[in-house]
Amino acid sequence: MNKHILKVALLATLGMSATVALAQAPNNDGYIFDTRGNVYRSGFGLCWKTTRWTPAMAIPECDPDLTKKEEKPTPRPPEDKKKPPVEPGVEKITLAADALFDFDKAVLRPEGKAKLDDVVSKLDKINLEVIMAVGHTDRIGSDSYNQKLSEKRAAAVKSYLVGKGVPANRIYTEGKGETQPVTGDTCKGTKATKKLIECLQPDRRVQVEIIGTKARSE
Repeated sequence: MNKHILKVALLATLGMSATVALAQAPNNDGYIFDTRGNVYRSGFGLCWKTTRWTPAMAIPECDPDLTKKEEKPTPRPPEDKKKPPVEPGVEKITLAADALFDFDKAVLRPEGKAKLDDVVSKLDKINLEVIMAVGHTDRIGSDSYNQKLSEKRAAAVKSYLVGKGVPANRIYTEGKGETQPVTGDTCKGTKATKKLIECLQPDRRVQVEIIGTKARSE
């Protein structure tokens, strides 16, 4: 008799606890909570659910798979169909030094300015990235002298282009001196004779390389 009374009392106590626990979570009666708001777990660590439980009541600590949020893919910005595709454009122009400068000089001649004006006219057709102006000399004279002369000629080209409105930070200059001749061994002699000067003329040059982008022709 006492055992029966004790069993009834125990069940009544559990029922009261469940009632109190459920009162702690009025917005979710799919689980049985203790008085501290924690979900009751079985000996296997599983959460105790009520008969009213539905997947919509799932909580992360008990049913993480049901509460996992699907990651939405990051939307890609719409492609701007108005912009035409672009392709890099590179143009190399070799200007003979005798057209730009007098022999052994780094001051631009009128003919040289006309050549550079033609270069500037080509810039309207591209979005300019950079201009490289590389000066060269022949082998007449010392290495150090020719190096400085090639640098001065390249600098003179840059100065003129800047005066025509080309941004200075888009123009790079370099002097190669006599290190990159194009005449090879076709010109004989070492003295600055008229014949040798004329023969070495191709070595006295300024190479202008224009790099930019332009709209692809349809």
